[in-house]
Amino acid sequence: MNPILDNLRPYPFERLRTLLASSTAPEAFTPLNLSIGEPRHPTPALIRAALAAQLDGLSSYPATAGTAALREAIAGWLQRRYGLRAIDPAAEVLPVNGSREALFSFAQAVLDPAGAARVVCPNPFYQIYEGAALLAGARPYYVEQSPQTRFRCDWAAVPEAIWAATGLLYVCSPGNPTGSVLTLDEWRLLFDLSDRHGFTIAADECYSEIHFDDVAPPLGALQAARMLGRTDWRRLVVFSSLSKRSNAPGLRSGFVAGDASILRRFLLYRTYHGSAMSLPVQAASIAAWADEVHVAENRRMYRDKFDAVTPILARVLETGRPDAGFYLWARVPDGDDQAFCRDLFAQYNVLLLPGSFLAREHDGRNPGSGFVRIALVDTLAGCVEAATRIERFLAG
Repeated sequence: MNPILDNLRPYPFERLRTLLASSTAPEAFTPLNLSIGEPRHPTPALIRAALAAQLDGLSSYPATAGTAALREAIAGWLQRRYGLRAIDPAAEVLPVNGSREALFSFAQAVLDPAGAARVVCPNPFYQIYEGAALLAGARPYYVEQSPQTRFRCDWAAVPEAIWAATGLLYVCSPGNPTGSVLTLDEWRLLFDLSDRHGFTIAADECYSEIHFDDVAPPLGALQAARMLGRTDWRRLVVFSSLSKRSNAPGLRSGFVAGDASILRRFLLYRTYHGSAMSLPVQAASIAAWADEVHVAENRRMYRDKFDAVTPILARVLETGRPDAGFYLWARVPDGDDQAFCRDLFAQYNVLLLPGSFLAREHDGRNPGSGFVRIALVDTLAGCVEAATRIERFLAG
C-alpha cells in the first residue's frame, strides 16, 4: 500500500460520528442535521427534464473533454457572470465530475513529485486540499483565518521561504467555512506572488452563487485578473460546480477554467483518470448553466433563512452573516466546540460540525477551535427550529 495513505486524517464527518458514538439523541426531538454542506432545496425541474430526455446517451462512452456544447455553455456563463470578454471553450474550459474530484486530482497533475513542494491553503479549510497535497508528495502550509483578521487569510504573513517553495495555492472564495470573499487587493497580492515564485493558483469558487446582493455578487478570480489588467490566465485555474448553485449535488457536475496550457496537461491526466462526464449529465448541465431564474430563487431561499436564523443565534452565540455562502461560523461560549456539538446533539438532536475538525494546529493553535459550522441547508422551518433549540440549549 502507498505509505502516504497513513498521513491522511479522518474526514470531519467520520470524526463527528466518533464524537457522538456514545451519545443518544432524544426521541422527543426530530433530528435536524446542519453539520454537512449538502444542499437540500429541490433540484430544478429543467435539470431533471434535460437529464431524462438524454438517457439514450448512456449507450455511448463520453469524451473526457466533454461536448463542445457543454464547454460553450460554461464559457457563456463565465462571460455573463463575470463580465469577461472572451473564454475559449475549446482550450480554457474543461468539464469535471464535481469540483471536489477535480480539486483533488489537480494537485497530482500540477505538482512535481520529485520537488517536495509546498501547498498553501487556508486554515480552517476544505480537507480535500490537504489530502490532495499529501498524496501528491507535497507538504501543506496552513494560513490562519481568525477573528483578528476578520476571518481572512493573512497572505502577507506567509514567510517568503514558504512562497519560494510553493507549487500550488488553494484559495476558497467565498470561503468554507467562514464565508469570506477575497478582495481585489488580495487577488493583486496573490497574483504578484505567483508571478514572482511561479506557483499555480487553484481558486475554489463553488459557493460563488450563494450571496446576498444581486447587484454586487462575489468577485471571481478570472474577473479579478481582468480587472487588474492581466491579459491571460497564466498559472490561474478556477473550479466551480452545479451542486450549490443549482441544488444538484448528486449530478456531480462542475468545471475548471483558466490557463490553457495547464488545462491541456490536466486533460491528458484525466484521460487516464477515467473521469468523463456522461452525456445525460452533460445535457442537464447545459440546461443548468443556461438558466439563472432557478439560481435567483435559490439565493432568495437562503436569504430568508439567514434573515430568520441569524437574529436568534446572535442572542446566544458570537456570529453574523457571512460575505457569501450558506454557513454561519459561530464562536461557542465556553470555547469547547466538540463538547458543545456533543451535548447539543444529546439534549436537542441537532447536529453541527465542530470547527476544530475543519482546521489544523499551526504555530501552536487550532484556529477552528471554539467555533462551530452551521449549514443552513434544511428548510426555513427546520433551520429556525434548530436555532431555537440552540438558544434553549444555551439558556440552560
